[in-house]
Amino acid sequence: MNNTIILHTANEFVSKGDYESFLAYCTSDTKWVFVGERILNGKEEVRAYMKEFYKEPPIFSVEKTIEDGDFVMVTGKIQLKNKAGKYEHFDYCDIWRFADGKIAELKAFVIEKKP
Repeated sequence: MNNTIILHTANEFVSKGDYESFLAYCTSDTKWVFVGERILNGKEEVRAYMKEFYKEPPIFSVEKTIEDGDFVMVTGKIQLKNKAGKYEHFDYCDIWRFADGKIAELKAFVIEKKP
């Protein structure tokens, strides 16, 4: 299975709110960098982030996916419900690095779309 298929399969679990199944696709020392915002080190920090920010599963659409070796770059749109229960809209560009078929690192550029 190539890395693009692995990523899209893992993200299907996120869409369904099954974050533990998604995390099974990550290395234990996975590192997520949200550029200009925060860095998450390891599955436990990613789990805590998902618990806090994904109260409901995010709604996302993929526009483009490019795979090159151990890297998969994805662009698209994502909607997240805020604490007030309203959706906030974002454009994103994610660069995922894989190691031995698992998600080892994410570098995410996320830009909020203002109404």
